[in-house]
Amino acid sequence: MLDTETFGKELKEHGYSFFSGVPCSFLKDFINYAITNCKYIGAANEGDAVAAASGAMAAGAKSVVLMQNSGLTNAVSPLMSLNFPFQIPVLGFVSLRGEAELNDEPQHELTGKRTTELLDLMDIQWEFLSEEQSEACIQLKNADRYIEKNKPFFFVVKKGTFGKYPLAESKRQKPGNTSDPVFPSSRHSHVQLPTRYAALETISKLKDSSTVQLATTGKTGRELYEIEDAPNNFYMVGSMGCISSFALGLATVQEDKDIFVIDGDGSLLMRMGNLAVNGYYQPANMLHLLLDNGVHDSTGGQATVSSGVDFAAAATACGYGTAKRISGISELEAAIKEWKRVKGLTFLHVKIAPGSKENLGRPKIKPHEVKERLAAFLEQ
Repeated sequence: MLDTETFGKELKEHGYSFFSGVPCSFLKDFINYAITNCKYIGAANEGDAVAAASGAMAAGAKSVVLMQNSGLTNAVSPLMSLNFPFQIPVLGFVSLRGEAELNDEPQHELTGKRTTELLDLMDIQWEFLSEEQSEACIQLKNADRYIEKNKPFFFVVKKGTFGKYPLAESKRQKPGNTSDPVFPSSRHSHVQLPTRYAALETISKLKDSSTVQLATTGKTGRELYEIEDAPNNFYMVGSMGCISSFALGLATVQEDKDIFVIDGDGSLLMRMGNLAVNGYYQPANMLHLLLDNGVHDSTGGQATVSSGVDFAAAATACGYGTAKRISGISELEAAIKEWKRVKGLTFLHVKIAPGSKENLGRPKIKPHEVKERLAAFLEQ
């Protein structure tokens, strides 16, 4: 296991001063180091992280990009159509989720098999990052030679490579304007905010035999599964940010069903263009619920940029007929009951506390079984 601080200092000695990325649990300690000690931009998606790092590199700052391998495909476009033609190098660290020896989430299985092949197809030189400090330093020197030749280089990082490095409390909030223009009092006390589990309990108890519940990637689906596993529940895995697009297709075909879309701030930020598409097509049977805790909960609690975003105003500007800011469980319950009465494309922005249920399990049902079960429900 690498000493994360020592490795970070080694990077600094080679001149790397700018970092951008999207969190991954395998990289969380390295990302924590970068947030605490370097100039770091938390990107909405991996392609944007590559673009930001490339811009910094073009401006003279040697740059590092960090991502989960499930997001490597998101970065393919800039890596092949920006970095290659402009000959802008970036030093990349991509996690190896889905490695054959790991009992990992199902969405990582295929990506784990193909991660290094993807890098090969893009003509990007890569190595597995060693867990030995001296060997990793040698690898870094070799990688730097490719950067000096204006070629990108990626390290593939296996689970447990980086040692613990805590995220400094002072760095958890977004730099600059940290005030919340939408919920001015909520950011000061997590005690005042409902938990995601409580919000999901409220949402789930209001479903009926005509309701389909679609939960976004990560702990949202896992908590909903623990509250009540049901044939009209869909637990998204992978494909982060795609839940409302998935819902749009479903709602368009199944107009007699009520579609509850349970989204997260990190997920929505990754693909905010979905709001405009949903607003254009106006599925009247779709209720879009955003549970916003301001952090990437499943990867170490790194902050998203949601504190500076008025999501309800964005949804309104994109054509949602109704968009509301919800404070508390009772207000959430009232808003869902009102929607069930009047319908129409609606967006509810619910502030929740960071954190999740302790000892949270994972769904025991396989993704394809979830799909098949939902299809059977829809045919009834």
